[in-house]
Amino acid sequence: MPIATPDEYAQMLDTAKTEHFAYPAINVTSSQTLNVALRGFAEAESDGIIQVSVGTAQYLAGAARNRAAGSLALAAYAHEVARYYKVKIALHTDHCPEANLDDWVLPLLEHSIQRVQGGQLPLYQSHMWDGSALPLGKNLQIARRLLGLSQQARTILEVEVGVVGGEEDGIVGSVDEKLYTTVGDAGRLVEALGTGGNGRYLSALTFGNVHGAYKPGKVKLRPALLGEIQAALSQQTGVDRPLDLVFHGGSGSTPQEISDAVGHGVVKMNIDTDTQYAFTRSIAGYMLSRYDEVLKVDGEVGLKKSYDPRSWGTPAEQSMADRVVEAAHQLGSAGRLLT
Repeated sequence: MPIATPDEYAQMLDTAKTEHFAYPAINVTSSQTLNVALRGFAEAESDGIIQVSVGTAQYLAGAARNRAAGSLALAAYAHEVARYYKVKIALHTDHCPEANLDDWVLPLLEHSIQRVQGGQLPLYQSHMWDGSALPLGKNLQIARRLLGLSQQARTILEVEVGVVGGEEDGIVGSVDEKLYTTVGDAGRLVEALGTGGNGRYLSALTFGNVHGAYKPGKVKLRPALLGEIQAALSQQTGVDRPLDLVFHGGSGSTPQEISDAVGHGVVKMNIDTDTQYAFTRSIAGYMLSRYDEVLKVDGEVGLKKSYDPRSWGTPAEQSMADRVVEAAHQLGSAGRLLT
């Protein structure tokens, strides 16, 4: 199937929220890992989301170092290869800070607006604005502006209220009280952006989330906080569970924590650290077990078929795809293809 249309993406999110499951949002770094994500979703019979980070966007452009160009190139590739899979995929840009609006998300939104004005669909279906490092008032002021552009582009905006701790792709969040979004701050979000009439948005609220790798129990997640916020906002707006929530920093989360978060309206969960590790762990095992084949040791010539990137890339792809399948089953999206 082709990449999801704006209407199909909205239907995906509506279905997830109504039926109490969430989509894995898999960060990719190349056409190879994009293919892996597609493969994993197909094996799980799950629709899903594929996303690009601010660092990956630059990496994809090579020496040109143009984030918008790198993102558009990968999107064009995704639109071509996704047609051959029986799943619906949305493309998303992840964690854009203020410093990169002008060289990344704003050019992508303008590109989408031009496409829509020409009768075409946007290449990306959603973009994340990460204003968590800013005072909340400025964060929401910029979000309001971006939401207006998103409406014109027929895309969905993701915003962060609170701070996800740890580090991801150079974006660092402190581990302090801001790890927990307050009901008051969530209320200001709804006051600023509305409940859909001004454009659709996803909300990355924080309930103890930390980016990176950690063992279960090290980070104190409070999924119940999401339920408290939704309940308070329901009273304020008259809408049941008014926010479409996103779960960041989920590595090491227990199945119960994930289930509880999804029950409170999480429709998207970012998966990055775990899939990176699955991919690289396979490569490391391959190389260490065949060091005298992949290296020219003691004047020998090694073994060409062993250092052919396809030889070590293929098992790495399967390892990462397996982790995507696991995520789809954990989040309940497996076997729920959009018809």
